[in-house]
Amino acid sequence: MAIRQVTQLNAGKKTAGVDGMKCLSFSQRLELEKLLKDQARAWSHSRLRSIPIPKKDGTTRMLKIPTMKDRAWQCLIKYVIEPAHEALFHERSYGFRPGRETHDCQKNLYLALRSFCHGKDKRIMELDIEKCFDRIDHNHLMKQTIAPQCVKLGLWKCLKAGVNPEFPSQGTPQGGVVSPVLANIALDGIENIHYSVRYADDMVFRLKPGDDADVILQQVKEFLAHRGLNIKASKTKLVASTDGFDFLGWHFKAQRNGKLRCVPSVDNYQAFRQKVKHVVNNYNYGAVVKAQKLSNLVRGWRNYHRYCRLSGSRFSLYFLTHRAWKVFAKEQKLNRYQVDDLIDKAFPCVPYREHNHVKVKGDLSPFDGDVTYWSERNSKYYDGPLAAALKRQQHTCGHCGLKLTGGEIVQLHHIDGNHDNWKRKNLTAVHKSCHNYIHMSKSLD
Repeated sequence: MAIRQVTQLNAGKKTAGVDGMKCLSFSQRLELEKLLKDQARAWSHSRLRSIPIPKKDGTTRMLKIPTMKDRAWQCLIKYVIEPAHEALFHERSYGFRPGRETHDCQKNLYLALRSFCHGKDKRIMELDIEKCFDRIDHNHLMKQTIAPQCVKLGLWKCLKAGVNPEFPSQGTPQGGVVSPVLANIALDGIENIHYSVRYADDMVFRLKPGDDADVILQQVKEFLAHRGLNIKASKTKLVASTDGFDFLGWHFKAQRNGKLRCVPSVDNYQAFRQKVKHVVNNYNYGAVVKAQKLSNLVRGWRNYHRYCRLSGSRFSLYFLTHRAWKVFAKEQKLNRYQVDDLIDKAFPCVPYREHNHVKVKGDLSPFDGDVTYWSERNSKYYDGPLAAALKRQQHTCGHCGLKLTGGEIVQLHHIDGNHDNWKRKNLTAVHKSCHNYIHMSKSLD
């Protein structure tokens, strides 16, 4: 499962480490499986490949990419330590945890700042941890980690393989599979200081009128100091909820009438707008290809913000649609009906309902054995024939037979290969990787 995750499912599977390997063949994956069985308890890490990533403030952060073998080992260790810590993690921690997502943070803030809770009278303290992943203290992290001694020894070697020479006893390499779990282990418990919502190292504290912001900030500083971390003062702000604040790509603002409004943030919208303009104004391919590229881009953006208020000309994408219409009509001399069809494909409509997301229950985890709850929760991402197929198959893959409760994309497969045959017996729900394997096998035959 670890090898499958890092070589077939992860989005960064095509990014090579120092070994230059971007993907593994069937035989190479089998060889790696044998290697992990023999050497997992005494694993030695290779060097990490450093890739500078620009940040919004003009600085850069170093993304350190391990080799494919090291990634598989880290994923294996993640599977070892994650279930134990998931049973202990705080319920208002949502980042990089199975079964939890950014929309849970969004709904949590809505419940805390809505008119019923007098949200307009509250304040928000935004916190930013300075170089969180690069400054986590190794010794404290090892004390907090629940794992056998051989696993801790391997994690120690993993941490030392990607350290900054200036801080030899600090940091978890960003880009590693196990790094997000280690960051959550280090920061777990900060939610107990005061009511807050945390997504990995991004967090906001909700303050009532009688709360002392200075006392809370001092407690947070002391908590972080034990872990080798500091608050970035330039990005720590205390604002009234009526002034609004940005969090995870959204802008939250409590209106004077008490209602909480959530819309895409300015930075998020501008970044999305630039991506759309880059596709529309690119003359290396025609309108048909542009429509296909825009379809995935727009659908993804609208899906992410589907629980926001997307009314108005800006967030309804009226101006971007109008610009694309003129470019499409000019490029290939299409008639207005053909252009309209392409625009409908390029800018698909995604229904939105403000604050309609159902937040995950309390501190529940996919490791608690409640397969029914998690299967039904994952079904909300699918509709139509795919949702019906999932229900018939009791949320198991029609090819490999494994439960469809993980983070992998589920697709609809036509058994006879005829995509015009939508009879129920001809449709089955399968993992995306299984779907690719089925069609690869048919092409080889």
